[in-house]
Amino acid sequence: MDKIVIRGGRPLHGQVAVSGAKNAALPLMAATLLAPGEHVLHNVPDLRDTRTMLKVLETLGARWQWERRSVRIDTSTLTGAEAPYDLVKTMRASVLVLGPLLARSGHARVSLPGGCAIGLRPITLHLKGFEQLGATTGITEGYVEATAGGRLQGGTVYFDTPSVTGTENVLMAAVVARGTTIIKNAAREPEIGNLIDMLTAMGAEIEGRDSDRLVIHGVDSLRPAETRIIPDRIEAGTWLIAVAATGGEVTVTDCIPGHLPALTEKLRSAGVDIEEGESTITVRFPPGNGVRERRLRSVDIRTMPYPGFPTDLQAQFMALMIQADGVSIIHETIFENRFMHVAELQRLGADISIDGSSAVVKGCHGYQLCGAPVMATDLRASASLVIAGLAASGVTEITRIYHLERGYERMVEKLQGLGADIMKVPA
Repeated sequence: MDKIVIRGGRPLHGQVAVSGAKNAALPLMAATLLAPGEHVLHNVPDLRDTRTMLKVLETLGARWQWERRSVRIDTSTLTGAEAPYDLVKTMRASVLVLGPLLARSGHARVSLPGGCAIGLRPITLHLKGFEQLGATTGITEGYVEATAGGRLQGGTVYFDTPSVTGTENVLMAAVVARGTTIIKNAAREPEIGNLIDMLTAMGAEIEGRDSDRLVIHGVDSLRPAETRIIPDRIEAGTWLIAVAATGGEVTVTDCIPGHLPALTEKLRSAGVDIEEGESTITVRFPPGNGVRERRLRSVDIRTMPYPGFPTDLQAQFMALMIQADGVSIIHETIFENRFMHVAELQRLGADISIDGSSAVVKGCHGYQLCGAPVMATDLRASASLVIAGLAASGVTEITRIYHLERGYERMVEKLQGLGADIMKVPA
């Protein structure tokens, strides 16, 4: 077990490159199951979660080879249709193999997913979607099972709440179903657009990219494809928030600024300078020269499906609002347990109270957080503790950092390159 040790109080300066998006890489890896042959994915982040997904694919009979930033995945032969508990328990996104396996093999058996303890992510949305395509589904002995008596049939799928993984799973099942499938109230996240690009390159016929209504005309078969993973917008947003919390000036490269509309608007409202280029974002705070001119304003946020404020940046933004003047209200509308980081931020001196699905943050402008031992509770909570530790005086030690390593590639090294005093050491 390792831990992260931070000596805070240093502004960040320089450039930092964004890695490929974990939340795009995982469904694209699962999509390789749809067509036998060798697929090539570029800009794949080397993370615990991507390695876990490769192990899941290997269990199903696929072979893979990592070459620098690319992964070759050969799905010519599948030897199974079951994703076991010992792998799936560590990563909820393993459930994404359900749709492709059902479409290709007519049967799939996947352990109920694990991952971060941030609340319920109902698998029932996925199963109802499969049932609309003619599959029989059920949950027995902790496993989700889906079976198609023959080729899946096109149908209409409506999501009461936009579900990213639900949209992705049904989309992958529908591309080879007989006839036309319509997904209504589909999630619109950029990662779904990346998946649609790959499926299209494989021969799928899909209308409605970037909209909440997808029309899929089923085809008889698909072919292997070569696809590039989009930049990780959550990582990019984490860097922007970190600079705003600590002060300094950083240019975030290899990103897509248009993927972060809600965050950049909120940062500007808080008094942070944001300059967007074609594939770069420069963040600067304070706008003037000198710490005395720094005046971070409190703003409220409400997490929403894309293009609203991402739930995956809520914890990081809370760490920023601790530094602001005034009171901010943070409403979490996606996951019911996503305030688990609050108790750890309080250990650093934060004044935060929880009222149901909202958190009230009283900014500490005029005094500084103080470093303390804290424990990560989930992936994005880990990032919020890093940001708070960078802004705090003294030493902050973060344990259970395996959460962080599920979703951020080389975070410690990247922060060191920006001038942060941060190390990963044995616990």
